[in-house]
Amino acid sequence: MLPWRRVPEARGAPTVWLVVGEKPGDNAQVRAIAEALGWPYQERRIAMQPSWVRGKPRVRASLHHIDASRSDALAPPWPDLLITIGRRLSMVALWVREQSEGRTRLVLIGKPRRLAGRFDLVVASAQYRARGANVVQLGLPLMRVDAGAVAAAADAWRVRLAPLPRPLTAVLVGGPTKPVRFDAGAARELARALARSAEGGTLYVTTSRRTPPEVVESLAGALPAATPFYRWQPDAQDNPYLPLLGLADRFVVTSDSVTMMVEVARLGRPLAVFVLPPARGRLLRSWAGGRDLEAVPRLLIEHGMAVRLGEPFRAPVEPPPDELPRVVARVRALFDPCGAPIDAAPAAV
Repeated sequence: MLPWRRVPEARGAPTVWLVVGEKPGDNAQVRAIAEALGWPYQERRIAMQPSWVRGKPRVRASLHHIDASRSDALAPPWPDLLITIGRRLSMVALWVREQSEGRTRLVLIGKPRRLAGRFDLVVASAQYRARGANVVQLGLPLMRVDAGAVAAAADAWRVRLAPLPRPLTAVLVGGPTKPVRFDAGAARELARALARSAEGGTLYVTTSRRTPPEVVESLAGALPAATPFYRWQPDAQDNPYLPLLGLADRFVVTSDSVTMMVEVARLGRPLAVFVLPPARGRLLRSWAGGRDLEAVPRLLIEHGMAVRLGEPFRAPVEPPPDELPRVVARVRALFDPCGAPIDAAPAAV
């Protein structure tokens, strides 16, 4: 591992752009790297055209898939370093590199779908198959919990949640992905699993932006009527997610949500994972678009940081390892001590 090196202030740090989108968990990973680097940065928030919010464009250096009217401007001076995440934003990064005539260094979180050799560094966690000299392979993704925000939310909700019988179990519900089934039937399966695991206390259920309406209604209908149940709404001021991170005694998270699983694990709280059933016609261990979507829950369970829902809750054996310094060292290695790009070209994956 290369030592951490600060770029001398007299020569200036590299200019940095974070190209972020509409997924809070993805954006948090990009910001984690930037904050740990300690270099000043600017964010460029990009919105997709409606057809590409879920659609998968062919990866190339292009802005054809973005909604320019709802996105931040992309204009020179071009940055020395650009950090981004995912297929759609990788295309924006490649476009910026072309405009800078190859001067901008690119760091991509997640496996590139194409043109892997054009990225100077690829940060790939357990769910991605990626190899090459320009790849840093991690276990868990780089999600971080904002401890200050969690503490403030917990203080604001402490009196409100105090009357609820303990233990307080937060149930964090995600949504369907291509290889797993999360429909009304799966929601009822989750409700039955929660009932079998009940040991007194209180279940507090909160859905997310990816939870389909039919799942919300099926789950709400299958739980006891008195169960506290939050239906996610955009821009809601009363979302219990952060307060529950601070105040719940234990957690249940659906296996589709890498962000929520990793955030709970990094808090060091007892965590049970509800492993969603495979989509019809798919094998239990499913690969989708080069991702093993069971890799993160499997890693958490195998290393004692979680159990399957139905097994006794237990405190984690040890906290997840912090691999962020290794990523930061690799990013810094793209620049010499004066902030000038190194001549060596990245190797292809």
